[in-house]
Amino acid sequence: MKKQPITTANPGSPEQQEGAMRQQIEHFLSTLQRSPRTIATYRNALEQFLRIVGEDAELNTETYIRFLKAIQEKSPATQVVYRTAVMRFYAFSRSGNWIELKEATEHYSRRQGKRIVRFDRDAIEKIITNYEQMLPDPQAGALARLTLLRDRAFILTLADTGLRISEACALRRGDLDWKEQRAVIIGKGDKQAVVRFSNRALEALRLYLRERDAHYPPARMPLASQPLFARHDIRASKRIRPITSGAMWKAIKGRMAEIGVDPRQVRIHDFRHYFVTITYLAKGNLKLSQELARHESITTTSRYAHFSGELDAAYDEIFNQKRPASEQTQEELPQQ
Repeated sequence: MKKQPITTANPGSPEQQEGAMRQQIEHFLSTLQRSPRTIATYRNALEQFLRIVGEDAELNTETYIRFLKAIQEKSPATQVVYRTAVMRFYAFSRSGNWIELKEATEHYSRRQGKRIVRFDRDAIEKIITNYEQMLPDPQAGALARLTLLRDRAFILTLADTGLRISEACALRRGDLDWKEQRAVIIGKGDKQAVVRFSNRALEALRLYLRERDAHYPPARMPLASQPLFARHDIRASKRIRPITSGAMWKAIKGRMAEIGVDPRQVRIHDFRHYFVTITYLAKGNLKLSQELARHESITTTSRYAHFSGELDAAYDEIFNQKRPASEQTQEELPQQ
């Protein structure tokens, strides 16, 4: 049976009626148990929905189809985000015929084919190598030394753990088990996971935290609750404040020019691509790489399978290595 459009208990003036959907959207967003980033993404998607269908539109199949047609030129990934937000809003409002909505989604949606992972591995390895060799000038100011040590520890942590930048920025000192060399985190999808740390990442973190503890006076905040990576700008003053993903990425890009890497060559997620690639090349085991990268589906990990050297070796043997004269064709044999 077709659902009724959303209504309010007291319709009021035409202006109030027109604003009913926007109010419902705000109510929906306020009840979402999601990260601030996810809520912001949903808000943007629903703003696009309002812009396309109008604030006085009924929440029915026809409105949803109009929305789907309007976003067909957007990338498949963007369409998925927009559809998810709108469908959840429909469910929250208890509107629409779900069989019809599902059929409309399948009819008007463009499925994205499998994409292999591509990134500039040489640029990533150059950044990692240079950061590993970086050490602060003893004559530099305290904040400059702290910032360099933080950035160094952050890059080596990303490279050797596969953490997403948001996950790394959210780490607290108490999350890290130094003896077991691992941390328990809340990752993508609000799922708890174990992340392992390499010797070099831990050593870089020790160097950074030792310098940080010597610079800042004892804080009221318990040590375990303090951010693992903190701000070290003038505005932060003597307080230990967590650094945001955007600020951290900006700091990293600012150093790329110093080591001869164009920031446009690198995306922050490339460090995670690098981590999965290295684990797969080292062991040739997709399942192992899936577990270390915390991919929900091995289909995601299989996008890295083209990095395997086995196929390259086979191709080289077939086409590039010289064959015995007895196996060569007449055209391939040297002329007398």
